[in-house]
Order: sequence, then structure tokens, then C-alpha cells
Amino acid sequence: MGDIIFSVTAVFQIFVFVITMYYFILAFMGLKRKDEKKNYNAEKKFAMIVAAHNEEVVIGKLIESMLNQDYPKELIDIFIIADNCTDNTAKVARKYGVNVYERFNDEQRGKGFALEWMFAKLFKMKKKYDAIAIFDADNLVSKDWCKEINSKMLEGYKVVQGYIDSKNPNDSWIATSYSIAFWSQNRMYQLARANVGLSNQIGGTGFAIDTEVLQELGWGATCLTEDLEFSCKLVLNGEKVGWAHDAIIYDEKPLTLKQSWVQRRRWMQGFTDVASRYFFKLIKKGLKERKWFVLDCALYVIQPFLTLMLGISLLLSVLQIVSSDGLNIFLISYLFGDVLFKVLAVMQFLITPLIMKLDKKISTGFFGMILFYSLSVFVLPMILGNSNSLALYVLANIVYNAAFLLATWLFLGKKNLILLFRFLLYAVYTLTWIPITIQGMLKKNNKEWNPTKHVRSIEICDV
Repeated sequence: MGDIIFSVTAVFQIFVFVITMYYFILAFMGLKRKDEKKNYNAEKKFAMIVAAHNEEVVIGKLIESMLNQDYPKELIDIFIIADNCTDNTAKVARKYGVNVYERFNDEQRGKGFALEWMFAKLFKMKKKYDAIAIFDADNLVSKDWCKEINSKMLEGYKVVQGYIDSKNPNDSWIATSYSIAFWSQNRMYQLARANVGLSNQIGGTGFAIDTEVLQELGWGATCLTEDLEFSCKLVLNGEKVGWAHDAIIYDEKPLTLKQSWVQRRRWMQGFTDVASRYFFKLIKKGLKERKWFVLDCALYVIQPFLTLMLGISLLLSVLQIVSSDGLNIFLISYLFGDVLFKVLAVMQFLITPLIMKLDKKISTGFFGMILFYSLSVFVLPMILGNSNSLALYVLANIVYNAAFLLATWLFLGKKNLILLFRFLLYAVYTLTWIPITIQGMLKKNNKEWNPTKHVRSIEICDV
């Protein structure tokens, strides 16, 4: 029985490790930006659309940032959808002289339905647009956004995603965790794919679509992650999503674990739904046409399943390590030896703070502190020796973490102390993806939209 357990867990753990290493190697492709020859000749005419539900607090600052684009005014029109609003969203928006459309529909609720409703109106207008840009109501748009997206579209891309930054990274530990995740994904997922010629993914906001392509493929409003579904449609039609690293929008992140849980569960519901309908189509096309960017998209859409497998892999590893006699479970460290496995672990841990350093989100001193902190995988075993005491292991970790928090406060100040504490809590945020994913998979057929409430008005000069 022991041999069977070892063999089965070996196959499973190696499979998970191979997929993990694929993403790890891909992430390294995003550490360096390629030189780009940009074309800033303003040619594309944009319809900038915002679907807003009770967003009177934030909608004004978004419109101000959109009106402040470093791009010819005659090539930009702004459309605000006041979707099932019971507040003054429409009234506030009209003060800025932009196009405001009020929509009331209790049966078809949510951003996807609102966008599709607006698209139908745009297609019937006499005035025509080259591209339609989508934003969330809580966003702020950098002044170069249209200029950068236009440049990328002139390269031939029909759909282009911009850089999604955070406008409130310091508001709470959840907001910080979200920000770290998005900063990492912008390079590890998006820039990396752009650098190696794969298709990027639409991120829900801050992207533009060629109008003719949108008319041809249709948007589709029934899915909780309609942006992911549209990405799959594009790839199946042979198109790649482009990436504009300097087309920055600032997105408001949730403040509480409860808000975050609901939002991420919705994402996982949508991912599971899309995966069930598009995974095999993508695999079939990718294998038949031998196109790696299609297969990569297939891997991307099954994130809920990969997250679940990572959770199982982690659980198996913990069970083997804490068991006094061992459960005959295979560990990946058996393939490489203890030292090499720890080196890989340190490299995986450091790639996120390295990205934050490259994008100037943290100081050199803070990165140095994280670098020394990562050596715990070597230091703690030396201190503990051959002891198998779980209590002693926990105590040693508490002391080690406390020592680094104290050192950060003494050498880098209070602000960096808070940042380090929240960076350590990022591990907790990451682990919550496992139960969230399970919930999302179980509730994939529940398509009720739950918007995040926004309560702060922030100007772009504040970020």
C-alpha cells in the first residue's frame, strides 16, 4: 500500500511541479522590458465607456482623468452608463458634459449586460469609432493611456490591455495584497507573454477593442468574467491580445477580506464556467494548428483547477513533513536534494519583491531586507538542528519574523515596517485562494453580480 501511495503522489506532485515551473520560467521573461518603437501619430478614434452602478462618489474623478488625455479631443468621446442607479451618478456625470445613458433593467443586472446594451447603441450611431475602450467607475486613467493604446493598435493588435495599477495600496492589508498581486501579474503574466509572443489576457478594465472585431465576435453578457470569455473567442479566431505596459489605469482595491472573498469567488465562478466551455476547444485548436499561444490560453483558463491542485500538493507535503514516521508521500525535494530545492523556493519567493523593486513600488533597502529574510529556509534548520518538535519550529519562526520586523522598524522606519508586515500577510491572502476557488467551482452556475461598493474619491495626482 505504501508503494502505491508513493507512486500515485509522485505522479501528481511532479505534474503540479511541471506546471508551476512553466509559470515560474515564464515569469522571468517579464523581468526585462524590450525596446519598443512607438508610433504616437494619433489615428484611432476611441469611444471610452464606463458602466457605473451607484458610483456618484468616484465617477467625477474618473471623468476628469479621461478628459485630461494627452490625445486629440476630437478623437475621444466618453459614454457613461448609469446602470440601475438609485443615486446621483447620472447627475454628477452630466456636469462634465459627457454622454450619459441611463439604463433600468431588474432582470438583466450587471456590468456585462450594461456594456452589451451600450455597444448596440454605439453600433447604430452615425458617428463611427475605431475602437471601444472599457473602464470601471472607480478607475483613474493616466494621461498617456489613449496615446499608448493607439500606438499598440497601430502595430496591428485588435485588442490591447493596459497596465492595471492600484490607487489605494496602503488602505488595508487586503488592499496591499491585491496591489502586490496585480503588480506581479502585470509583469509575470502580461509583460512576460508579450515578450515571448503569446497572447495577453483582458483584465476586466483598461482595455480597448477594435469596433469591427467586437461587432463580429459579439461581447456576450451572461458570464461573470465576460472579459475572459472574450479573450478565448479572440484566440480561437487567431487573434492575440496586445499589452501596453505604459497605458496605466489605477483601480480601487477592496478593503476587507469579506469584500475580497466575494469578488474573487465571482472571478473563480466565471473562470470555472469559461473553462468548462472553452478549454477543450482551445486544446483542440492549439494541437491541430501547433500554436503555443492557443495552448497557453487553455492553461490560463483552468486556473481554478490548477489552484486546487496546488492546494492538494501543499496539503500532501505538510502531512508528510509533520508526520513523525512519514506517510510515504512523495515530496518534490526528493528529485533535487534539499539544498537545490531550497534555492528554488527562495527564487520563487523573491521574484515578487524583485518585480516590485523594478516597478519602483519598494525601495532598495526594503528589497534587501526581504532578501535576507528569505534565507530563513537555510537559517532556521541550522538553528533547530535535528529537532522534530513542531512547537519549537513555530517558536523559532515567530522569533525570526519578530526580529526582521524590529530590524525593519529600526533601519527603514515605520512605513516600511507596516509594508513588511503586510507583505508577510500576503501569504495568508494567497492561501485564501484555495477555499475561494473551491467555492467558486461549486457555484459556477450562480451568475448573480455583486458589485464592490466604493466610498472614497481619489484624484489621479494623489496616486
